Amino acid sequence: MLHKFIGEQCLARCTIFRWYQRYEAGRVIIKELPRLGQAHVVSNSATISAVDELIRQNRPITTREIAFELSISKGTVHHIIHRKLGYGKVCAQWVPKHLSEN
Repeated sequence: MLHKFIGEQCLARCTIFRWYQRYEAGRVIIKELPRLGQAHVVSNSATISAVDELIRQNRPITTREIAFELSISKGTVHHIIHRKLGYGKVCAQWVPKHLSEN
């Protein structure tokens, strides 16, 4: 019936009823809830410093080796290296993206 008025892009009735049941159960804030299939990146200061230490000890180390060593996902390692530490690969070695005078 709704398809006649709204078109093929409308939600199914069962989805609307499910949302209503969750609302009635007290769930009103949905922004903080993890979504199915969403990667949850946890990078605390201890993990970041451990990744940094491994890179400083062995510059040609790979993200796979770091992930195996610290028992974390390759995606988390990639996030820490590129977003938190600001490293990039040059000639198969990790170097800071913004080099200093030294």
